[in-house]
Amino acid sequence: MEDSISGEPQTYLGLLYQDLIRAGTLSAAGRLPPVLPVVLYNGVTPWRAAEALEPLIEPVPSLLERYRPRQAYLLLDEQRLANAGSLPERNLSAALFRLEASSGAVEAMGIVHALLDWLKAPEQTGLRRDFAVWFGRVFLPKRLPGVQLPPLGDLSEVYHMLAENLETWTDQWKREGLLQGLEQGLEQGLEQGREATRHILIRLVRRRFGPTIAEQTQPLLARIVDLQTLEDLGDQLLISPDGDDWLQAVRRMSVGDEH
Repeated sequence: MEDSISGEPQTYLGLLYQDLIRAGTLSAAGRLPPVLPVVLYNGVTPWRAAEALEPLIEPVPSLLERYRPRQAYLLLDEQRLANAGSLPERNLSAALFRLEASSGAVEAMGIVHALLDWLKAPEQTGLRRDFAVWFGRVFLPKRLPGVQLPPLGDLSEVYHMLAENLETWTDQWKREGLLQGLEQGLEQGLEQGREATRHILIRLVRRRFGPTIAEQTQPLLARIVDLQTLEDLGDQLLISPDGDDWLQAVRRMSVGDEH
C-alpha cells in the first residue's frame, strides 16, 4: 500500500500542471511554478515506502537512464519527528506533531496549555477554534473511542475538558495507548520484555520531561527486574506532575524491587 504512494506525487503534479496550463495560470515568463510534494504521515509504525519513484522502476540501459522518472517527495513522519526531540518551540506544526505522538491526557494538557499562551491574541481566535474542532473530530475520538464528546468551539474548552476528566480519561488513554505498547514488550519474552518496556518508558519520559530526566531515569530502570514494577511505573508516568516527582517514584520503586 505504501509503495503505491511513491508514484502518486508525480501523478498529482502532472494533474496540477495540466489544470494550470488549461487555466493559463503561468508565470510572467510563461513557465509553470515549482512544486514541493509533501507526505504528512501520522501513523504509529515508521514509514517504510520508498521516498522517490526511481527505486520502484526496473533498471534500464545506461543510454536510457536519464529518462527514468525521479520524482521524490518530502516525508514528514510526525511521530518520529516528535520522538527525536528536535522540533522547534512555539511552533504550531510542532505542537500538532507532539499532540499526535502524545501518550496521555497529562502530556496533551501541557501542549494545549502552551497553545493557549501562544494563541491568546484576539486575532488568533480562528486558530484556537480550528484546533478545538480538530481535537473534537479527530484527536479525542481516536484516543477515547466510544466516549461521547460535546461540540468544542475554543481551545480553552479542550483544556478544561481534559482537566475535568483527567482521572477517568487517563485510565482509558492508558489502556488504549501506553499499556498497549508495554504489553507488546512483555510478549517478546522475559528479558526482551524488560528491555522493550524500559525502552518505551525512557522514550516517554524524554517526551514528557526532557532528555535530562530521561538520562537520570535510565540507570534506575536498569536496576528493576520485575515486569510488574515496570508496568506500574507506566501508570506513575501518567500521573507524575513533573520530573522530580517522577524520579522520586522511580527511586522508591527501584529500591523496593531489589528486596
